Amino acid sequence: MPTTFTSDKRREERRSDDGIVGRQAAVIPMLDATPHAEVPASLGNRWGLILAGGDGTRLQKLTRLICGDTRPKQFCPLIGKDTLLEQTRKRAERMIPGEQILVPLTRSHRAFYLQEPGILPSQRIIQPVNKGTAPPILYSLLSIEQNDPEAIVAILPCDHHYLDELRFAAALESAFAIAEERNDSVVLLGAPPQGPEVEYGWIELGPSMDSADGASFHVQGFCEKPPIHTARELLKRGSLWNTFVMVGHVRGFLEMANAALGDVMEQFRQCELWTGSEVEIPDSLYERIRNIDFSRHVLSVQAGRLIALRMGCTGWSDLGHPERVVDVLRAAGLEPWWLREWQTPRRLPSAHAAPLTNSAVA
Repeated sequence: MPTTFTSDKRREERRSDDGIVGRQAAVIPMLDATPHAEVPASLGNRWGLILAGGDGTRLQKLTRLICGDTRPKQFCPLIGKDTLLEQTRKRAERMIPGEQILVPLTRSHRAFYLQEPGILPSQRIIQPVNKGTAPPILYSLLSIEQNDPEAIVAILPCDHHYLDELRFAAALESAFAIAEERNDSVVLLGAPPQGPEVEYGWIELGPSMDSADGASFHVQGFCEKPPIHTARELLKRGSLWNTFVMVGHVRGFLEMANAALGDVMEQFRQCELWTGSEVEIPDSLYERIRNIDFSRHVLSVQAGRLIALRMGCTGWSDLGHPERVVDVLRAAGLEPWWLREWQTPRRLPSAHAAPLTNSAVA
C-alpha cells in the first residue's frame, strides 16, 4: 500500500523542521500558495519526483547578484518571488498528492534547501554529491516501487518556466492518462520548437501513435545540443525540444533502467531506501558509481520504450542560461530590481543583495 501522511503531520513538519521555517519564510518573499482541493482518492497512485540536486554553475554569477551568495538556481527567486523549487512544488501539487512528491537534493546545499518552507523533511532524499541525473532518479524510483508497486510517476526538473501553466497542466494530465494505459512505456513531453535551438536536446519523432489528438508519437531518437545546421534540419522535420519531463508506470521506468544500467541498479537495491522520512544515500554507494546522465545513458538507449507527447504552446523555457532568464522576464512583463544592473557592462554584486543564508542553517 502507498505510504500516506495526514495533513496534520504536514503542518507539524513545517513547524518543527529545525525551527527555521518562520524566520526563513520572511527572508525569501513567497507568493501566496494557490489553494488546492484535496487530491481525489482515485489519483492516489500518482507520485512525483522533483529533481533539485544540480549545482547550477552556469547561472552562478546571476544568482550571486540576486541573492548575494553561491546558491544554485533552484533555490533562487529568478522569476517572481518564489524560488524555482517552490514554483515546481506548487506545479506538481496541482495533480499529485503532496505527500507522494519526493525531492532529491545534494548535501552541500543544506543551507539553502532548509530555507524552502514548502519542502517537508519527509520528502527529502539527500545525495552525498551530485553525480548526474540518473543516480537520484534510480534511487527514488526504487523507493517508490517499494511503497507503491502500481505507482504512476512524473519526473519534473525544477529549472523550468511555463508562460501558460494551465496548458502545461493539461499536457501533464494527458501524459498520466497515456501512462496508465501503456504501463510498459514512458511518456516524454516535447515542446514545439520556436527556432533552431542549439542548446536544447531534441526528440526525433517516429510514426504517430494514432491518438485522438494526434499529439503522441513513437520516438525515433535523440539529438543533444546539435550544431546549427542539424538544428535547422530537425526543425524542418517536425522534431520537438526535449523538456525532460517524463511520466510512466514505475515498472516501466525500472525496466528501462534495468536494461540500460543493470549493474548500477543492483548496487542501489542493496542500500536502504526511502520509507517515508528524510533519508541520506550512503557515501559508500556514490563512491562506487560514476557520473550518469539519465537522458544519455537510459533514454537514448531505450528509445523504443518511449512515447513523445507534443505539448501545446506552453511557453516552456529551460532556465539554463542567464539570457533565457532575461527573455522570460521580458515575455512576462517583469523587471526585477537586479535586471538593469545585470545588463550593465560591470556585473558586480549589488548593495541591494544581502546574503539569504541564515546562521541557523549555514
